[in-house]
Amino acid sequence: MSNATEIKLAAEWEDDERMNFMFSDFNENRDVNTTDWDSKMDFWTALVIKSCRDRGTVCVSLQKLNKTFRRKNKTPLGLATVIQSMARCGKIQRESEFAANVDCGWLSWGVGLLLVKPLKWTFSTLLGSNQVPLEESFVVIELVKEKAAELLKMYRSSGSASRSILSFPELCTLSSDVCAGESTLCMALLQLQRDKQVTVSLHEGEKIVKFCQAGQDNVSPVSDVDMGIYQLQRSEKLLGERMEKLGLEADKCKEEARALLREGKKSQALRCLRGSKRVEKRADGLFANLESIRGILDRIAQSQTDKKVMQAYQAGVSALRLSLKDVTVERAESLVDQIQELCDTQDEVNQTISSGVTSTDEDMDELEEELKSLLDESKPVSVSSYPEVPTNGLRIPGEPGLGGADLLSSLPAVPYRRLDITDEQLEEELNQLTLTDSDFQEKKRTSPAKRLEPAQ
Repeated sequence: MSNATEIKLAAEWEDDERMNFMFSDFNENRDVNTTDWDSKMDFWTALVIKSCRDRGTVCVSLQKLNKTFRRKNKTPLGLATVIQSMARCGKIQRESEFAANVDCGWLSWGVGLLLVKPLKWTFSTLLGSNQVPLEESFVVIELVKEKAAELLKMYRSSGSASRSILSFPELCTLSSDVCAGESTLCMALLQLQRDKQVTVSLHEGEKIVKFCQAGQDNVSPVSDVDMGIYQLQRSEKLLGERMEKLGLEADKCKEEARALLREGKKSQALRCLRGSKRVEKRADGLFANLESIRGILDRIAQSQTDKKVMQAYQAGVSALRLSLKDVTVERAESLVDQIQELCDTQDEVNQTISSGVTSTDEDMDELEEELKSLLDESKPVSVSSYPEVPTNGLRIPGEPGLGGADLLSSLPAVPYRRLDITDEQLEEELNQLTLTDSDFQEKKRTSPAKRLEPAQ
C-alpha cells in the first residue's frame, strides 16, 4: 500500500484525469491561465499541510514530498514551485531561518548546541540559490504553532508541572506522545521560546528547559534559585533511584542466605545476611538524606508562597496608601460635623413645613364651619315652621276676648264711592303712583313680607 493511500490524501486521488492535471508542471507565467494555476497551487498547499499533520511532523522536504505523493510510479512535477510559493506566502520557512529568528546566535554554542545540532542544515539561503534542494528541511509555521501549544498544555497537565526546570532527556520522555521525534520537539521549543513561554540553556554540558509557570505572562531567566532547586530535585531523584537499587540488592542477599542455609552452608549464609544488613544500613542513610532534601524543597516551596503573600500585602498597602492619600482624621471629623449640622437644619425645615400645614388645616376647618352656617341661613323657611293661626277669639292684653262675629262687627265699614272720575284725574293719580327704582327697593325692604320672616 502506498504512502498516499495510508494518509488518505484526497478524495479525488483515484481520478486519473484529475490527477494527470495535478501532477503536471506549473506554467512559467501565471497570467497565462490564472484560474488553473491557483487551483493547482491551492490543492497542493492544502495537501502538503494535511500530510504533515497526519504524520505528526512539522517539517517537510522536497525529497519526502516526492516519496509521499508518488502515484503509479509518478511524482508531481510542480512540488518545487509549491514549496517556493508557500515560502513566499510565509506558510513555510527554512529551519535555519526559523531558528535564527529566535536567536541571532543560532550558530554559536548558546543555541547551536541546544537545538540546532540535531537538525540537518543547508546554506542555500546564504549562497543565494533559487533552487530547492531535495534534502533541505522546511518548517510549516501553522503546524509548529499547534505543536508548541500541545507541548505546553501537556507539561502543565502532567505531574512535572510543579517543577519549572526539566532536563532535555526528561522532556523527550514526557513529550513522546505529543512530538513524534526529537526534531519536532526542538521546533516546538523554538516556537515556545519565540513566544517567551520557554527558555533553553546549557548547564554543565546538559540542556535544561525552563517553562513559564501558570499565572505568568512570560518566562523568567534561569536564576541561581532555579538552579539550586533543580540540583535538589536531581539529587532527590538520584537518591530515590539508589534506594530502590539498594532495596533490590538487600532482597537478593536475603534470598541467597536462605538458599545457602537450605544447603547447609551456614557460614556462607551468615556472610550474605551480614551483606544484606550493610546494604539496608546504607539505604537507611540515603533515606535520611532524602528526607532532608525533601524538607528543604518543602521549605523552598513555602518560602515562594510566603514571598507571593508578602508581595500581595505590599501591593495592598500601596493601594490603601493611595486611596487614603487625601483622607485625615480632621477632615473626617469636619465632614461628620457638617453632615450633623445639615441634618439638624433639615429637621427644622421639616418641622416648620409640618406646622404650617397644620395651621392651614385648622383655618380650613373653621372656614368650612362658617360656610355651613351660611348655607343653613340661606335655606327657605317652610310653612310648617310658622306658628299656627289661632282659631279662637283674638285676645288683646288687658281686654276681654272677642269671638269671630264680634271681631267682624267691630271693624269699620268699608268706604264706598262711585267711580265718577275723569280721565285727567286718573292720569294724574297714575303719575303719583309711579315709583322709582330706589323707592321700589325701599318699599320692598319695608314690606310686611320682610317683617314676617322669623327671627334666627
